[in-house]
Amino acid sequence: MASGRRAAAGPSCDAAALARAHGVFNVLGGAWPLVSMRSFEWVFGPKEDEWLEQTVAGLLVAAGWSQLRAGDSAAGREHARRVGVGTAATLLAIDLIHVPRGRLRWTYPLDGAMEAAWLLAWWRTRERRADGARR
Repeated sequence: MASGRRAAAGPSCDAAALARAHGVFNVLGGAWPLVSMRSFEWVFGPKEDEWLEQTVAGLLVAAGWSQLRAGDSAAGREHARRVGVGTAATLLAIDLIHVPRGRLRWTYPLDGAMEAAWLLAWWRTRERRADGARR
């Protein structure tokens, strides 16, 4: 019965849950180097410019917070989708470019895989317009 209601709710319900999940992921991932640069560098390698890492971390917290606050309306879900896709695509691109060049530690492909998973999840929850086409 619950699965029938969930199916009737469609992708918009899934998009709202996805926005919250991705928002939490971005807030926690961004907060990590702000709370403990030492443990972050232990996993992802030493950073030459900690201020730059802190800047990126702050932007991730802001993006995640924006996703968490987007709400369940269609406009809120679309806002969360844009923030989520933009964030995930940017981080994935950086991972794909700089890991092969040896500028980022081998642990970054783990992040890249997660960013690719977020992109796939957002793609799968695209909403249909009134004419039946996907947005």
